[in-house]
Amino acid sequence: MAERSTAAVDVADNSGDEPLTAKADEATTDGTAEAKDTAGEDPKGADGEREPSDAVPATPDLHSGHKLAGRYRLEECVTRLDGFSSWRAVDEKLRRAVGVHLLPADHPRARSVLAAARSSALLGDPRFVQVLDAVEEDDLVYVVHEWLPDATELTALLAAGPMDAHDAYQLVSQVSQAMAAAHREGLAHLRLTPGAVLRSSTGQYRIRGLAVNAALRGITAERPLRADTEAIGALLYAALTQRWPYEDDAYGLSGLPKGMGLIAPDQVRAGIHRGLSELAMRALANDGATASRQEPPCTTPDELAKAVAAMPRILPPEPTFTAPPEYQRTTYQQGTYGRPSARPVSANQPVMAPPPPPLQSRTGKALKWAVSALLIAALGLGSWQLAETLLDSRNDSSDPGTTQTTKNEGDEKPRPAKPLRIAGATEFMPSGSGIQQEDVPKTIDGLPGTSWITPQYRGYANFGNLTNRKQGSGIVVDLGSVQDVTGIEVAMYRSGQGAEVRAAAPEASAPSALTDFPQRLVEQTTAGGTLSGKLTEPLRTRYILVRITELPTDGSPDRFRGGISEISVMG
Repeated sequence: MAERSTAAVDVADNSGDEPLTAKADEATTDGTAEAKDTAGEDPKGADGEREPSDAVPATPDLHSGHKLAGRYRLEECVTRLDGFSSWRAVDEKLRRAVGVHLLPADHPRARSVLAAARSSALLGDPRFVQVLDAVEEDDLVYVVHEWLPDATELTALLAAGPMDAHDAYQLVSQVSQAMAAAHREGLAHLRLTPGAVLRSSTGQYRIRGLAVNAALRGITAERPLRADTEAIGALLYAALTQRWPYEDDAYGLSGLPKGMGLIAPDQVRAGIHRGLSELAMRALANDGATASRQEPPCTTPDELAKAVAAMPRILPPEPTFTAPPEYQRTTYQQGTYGRPSARPVSANQPVMAPPPPPLQSRTGKALKWAVSALLIAALGLGSWQLAETLLDSRNDSSDPGTTQTTKNEGDEKPRPAKPLRIAGATEFMPSGSGIQQEDVPKTIDGLPGTSWITPQYRGYANFGNLTNRKQGSGIVVDLGSVQDVTGIEVAMYRSGQGAEVRAAAPEASAPSALTDFPQRLVEQTTAGGTLSGKLTEPLRTRYILVRITELPTDGSPDRFRGGISEISVMG
């Protein structure tokens, strides 16, 4: 059940169903749809409208163990409402967990769900939970998507308390950039709630349900750009204050006091970053609310992403160190442990004379004089040798036939480069589909005998001339933070591969496309067993892409295969 709470792409939020960006005529939380229908709730939102549906077909009556296409085995139903259901399943072909949305083929929203899923799959942006398959089969329509067991919902993160300024900055920066990229491709979310945002173990945020969640619920919007922007503003507001920026409670968060209107985050809780507080107000400026300091409201995710980039970068908090406790003396040190105790002298016991001090006898005096004489002789001999050495060097320097070389202060050798720690690695997937993602850690495990290896391609060295491999493939390494990079060394799986090395800009966050890596470390070349490069000037970056564009032959002139064994970054 822990896996379900962190990974399910659930279109119904169990902590509250009030959508931020869409008005709905009926609630859809598991087990409470009928209750909320009778209550007549009309939750607040921006520009969203749910399409009416007449007769919604019954939810498909399936059970755990049922297989779709002889491949996807249903395991656990996580949502069942409004004619569709969502499942945790297993892809028996690739042996991995997946999520599945199911609805009847005659459902009034079946066509729109298929179209939304296929459009989302074409985006191929790793900042979104990827759609893996969208099929109509046997009177059923089903959408298969990624399942992320190691990710944590934003709902769970906020339940633990408000975020610090650095974490909130990363949240709004990554989510606004991702949604700006989606809108450039004509895709909107319209259901961007705390339950739709996940944070991975590496600190990267991923958005689930792009276009699909809204299609499943029949949500549309006249101004999708504004709707998604206000949703991001609400997420930032909640991250700063642990409050929902509307009067109604939602997603496990308390709403604002009734009748007060929209209150700036830094007036809700003390110590909130002023710039982030103003940014949340600018994104939420709508329906009469105004942004502080007369700044114009952000009406699109792209405007919001640019406003975040214009802010001074917010660094993570410095680690705090607890001072060690003051040293306490033990009873052994304070007492008489190890010391001879004074014994009373008996009156009948003869009193013995104390022994003479050391080296006060005749032998001791002679020994002292001998040692002193030896020290004096050694000192004199050393002085004589030092003087002779100085005279010889002076004579050598006055010889006109001798060339004397002096070392300038500027001739010091440069500091040798050292390997930088690599925090993680991912597969370069510009088309959205991976090759061998489970073998990516082998490129940074320090073991040259393990490798990330491509499948065998036929006919063409450029990955079989496949459309989704026009930009090749490769590995993106994450240094954990921006570092000064002076070189790179890559052990190739075999020689003859066409490859290059690129770096992302210092301010880049979760780069995924080839254009996100504008800086070149190694130009395009045909690599041997090793691909390496050294820079004359350090280059600042966090993400480095080792890209393979052409593969060598694999036992036959028309078969091709390549790979990467080990990546080492120097700085």
